[in-house]
Amino acid sequence: MSRNSFSLRLPSYPEIDLMGVIIVGTPDADEEKQLVGTRAAVWAECMRADGAIVSSDGWGNSDVDYTNTVYQLGIRGIPVTGLNFSGTMAQFVVTNEYLDAIVDISKNPEGIESENVGENAVDALDARKALAMLKIKMRKKEHQG
Repeated sequence: MSRNSFSLRLPSYPEIDLMGVIIVGTPDADEEKQLVGTRAAVWAECMRADGAIVSSDGWGNSDVDYTNTVYQLGIRGIPVTGLNFSGTMAQFVVTNEYLDAIVDISKNPEGIESENVGENAVDALDARKALAMLKIKMRKKEHQG
């Protein structure tokens, strides 16, 4: 059994059906960064996903991949939320209009990356926030569409 905060929280949301987890690396070349985000979004689109949560384990250079994946999901009409370490030191290096529901996982009071256990990682509250925001975005899409 996974101890991931998402998989531990999902049973309490019967209306959320976890279809799968896509793990994408962080390539160096810009064209490959665009490819991995597009490929993940096309995969979710082909699965007819009603929504997606994108999580990142890094910041800076990996923000390019992360924000592109969020963008690619958004332009395909897939409601998307996410989790990312931002704090005060790791604001997105690129942005787009679909980054409106990203949970900052930084727990350090100064908003910096620390060596304290738990200050730089996703916890159950972060997962609940991302799921709640996703449910709101999915409902909005359902009522608009």
